[in-house]
Amino acid sequence: MTAPRITLLPRPRAAEALPDTTAPRRPRAAVLRALVCAAAAAGPVTALATGYAPPTLIHFTVLANLLVAVAFGWSSVRSWRGAPPLPPQLTGAVLLLAAITGLMHHLVLVNYDGPPATGTGGPPAASLLLHTVTPLAVAADWLLLTAPRTLRLAHIPLWLTAPAAYLGLILARGALLSPGSPARYPYPFLDVDTYGYTGTLPQALALGLLFAALGTLITALDHLRPNVAGWIQRRRTGFRLRPPVG
Repeated sequence: MTAPRITLLPRPRAAEALPDTTAPRRPRAAVLRALVCAAAAAGPVTALATGYAPPTLIHFTVLANLLVAVAFGWSSVRSWRGAPPLPPQLTGAVLLLAAITGLMHHLVLVNYDGPPATGTGGPPAASLLLHTVTPLAVAADWLLLTAPRTLRLAHIPLWLTAPAAYLGLILARGALLSPGSPARYPYPFLDVDTYGYTGTLPQALALGLLFAALGTLITALDHLRPNVAGWIQRRRTGFRLRPPVG
């Protein structure tokens, strides 16, 4: 009795064995994200050129805009080259920073019942770019150019590291400066000279909880919003999904 013959399948070629990881270039998205990068960079540049709220580079708004500029510049290059999008951990963090910047200015700082915060006045062009144009542009990119249902609640602690690091920077800087130094604490609710640490830290904790709630809201909206980016892609390419055969 002879042993059964074993038929070996042909060895796949290298091109067939490895999936094609290249993605089509997205020049329109690249151009739009380059414009967002330019707007986010123009805000701090205008603020520095006009002497807006000195020292300018210590303000959360300015630092957040600089981070937005870096992230969108990187995203624009990746879109132009056809590389995969930035990870949602990063895009979500940038979106939260932009939302904090816009909402804190328009809802809190301009209506703050106490000593005016540095940066609530000043040249209108710098304030408009920093607090309105950049946050709206980041939100528009999220709604129109990114796929939904990518953000996770597990990302929120990572997103909150930037505000937490800023709080540590402000408190350390204020402790090193002598009392009476200009803009020792750039935001009135973080002014240790006025409230002491026993008043400042609870306010900072309350803000942190609000930022976490805002991150939760953004994540929920990300899972409810329509896939506008996919719809635009299908309209541009004429691609239509069909049910499987058989």
